[in-house]
Amino acid sequence: MGQAASSGLAAKPVIDIMAGVQSLEASRPAIAAVAHLSYVYFPYKADEMHWFCKPSPSLRTHHFPLVPIASPLWAQRLRFRDALRSDAAMAAQYAALKLQLANQLPLDREAYTDGKTDFVRRVLSSQYVSYVQ
Repeated sequence: MGQAASSGLAAKPVIDIMAGVQSLEASRPAIAAVAHLSYVYFPYKADEMHWFCKPSPSLRTHHFPLVPIASPLWAQRLRFRDALRSDAAMAAQYAALKLQLANQLPLDREAYTDGKTDFVRRVLSSQYVSYVQ
């Protein structure tokens, strides 16, 4: 595993880049524009983001979602990142969960992601998150 947005946290060997946009409608031209950079548009959570990957949906080295900056998703992802950066014990728990899931589900990307959901929800509902908002 590689490094994540939170220093020292284990991560899958995929580069995740989230970019903020004013709106999904206003950023629709980006779908064609990033194709020139070898990103493939995939309609994952299309009501929340424009989601791209590289080089293909089945083999991914890069994830590149365009997320409206006024959306709950934008705020949640940044709050989760900030929570992990600020709490080493929490980050260690998340790293252990990710490693466990990666070992249990090496070929099931969706189950791996789903396996992290309860942890992410707990972090986002914690007092820490209320404090940093």
